[in-house]
Amino acid sequence: MFETLAALFFAHVLADYVLQTNTMVETKDRALTLALHTLAVFVTAVIATGSIDWRIATLAGIHLLVDIAKTVWIRKRDDDGINPYLLDQAAHLLTIIAIAAIAPTLWANGIWAREFGNGGLINATSWAPKVMLLIAGAIYTTRAGGFAVGKLMGPFAEGAPKESLPAGGMMIGLLERGLIYLMFIAGQPAGIGFLIAAKSILRFDAASNNAKAEYVIIGTLASFSWAIAISILILTINNGLNGTALLEIIPPKD
Repeated sequence: MFETLAALFFAHVLADYVLQTNTMVETKDRALTLALHTLAVFVTAVIATGSIDWRIATLAGIHLLVDIAKTVWIRKRDDDGINPYLLDQAAHLLTIIAIAAIAPTLWANGIWAREFGNGGLINATSWAPKVMLLIAGAIYTTRAGGFAVGKLMGPFAEGAPKESLPAGGMMIGLLERGLIYLMFIAGQPAGIGFLIAAKSILRFDAASNNAKAEYVIIGTLASFSWAIAISILILTINNGLNGTALLEIIPPKD
């Protein structure tokens, strides 16, 4: 199951955050855009799992329905903030988990596992799902987290620091989420404390302005929370691939 889950998650990240352009996001209410994006969801899942299966088509179909529901939500409520974004991603992830549970052998029966697995020369079964999972986790932690934090901070834009580098805050967010992800993957989550301390010192000047300080604090906590939550999710799936306790964050010492 976990091999299939890793492959489907990798496909989802590619379809939503690599192959989907800003223009496609802005024109999601058009039938052609939805069709192209749904096709990308299907094709990436087929390539990642190495399988052409009706359950992958079902996954793509549900993805389409979720995207339509999100578009209707945004249009009717005039709300393109954090709530529809989180609900959209939660629905996609739950669908991926459900498909992986219903069809756990999608990866095992796929071309990659059949041709290169089972102790073969390359033995893709042993490493490919882990590589896909780690790459997808890095993209989802940094890029997807950037969209989440940006949508959350939209209503607080008046408190944003005015004297800053162009896209400086976005780059800081990408770097801090990336560092948190690396610390978790390396089994050193305690290092996050040093990251918090360093940012607090560097942002000390914000304390002189209440609005700016609150903006920075909210954005930082949101960014850290996203990175920690996704890192734990990735470690849980990775533990499943390794056959260890799912919620084991720090590997035990020998």
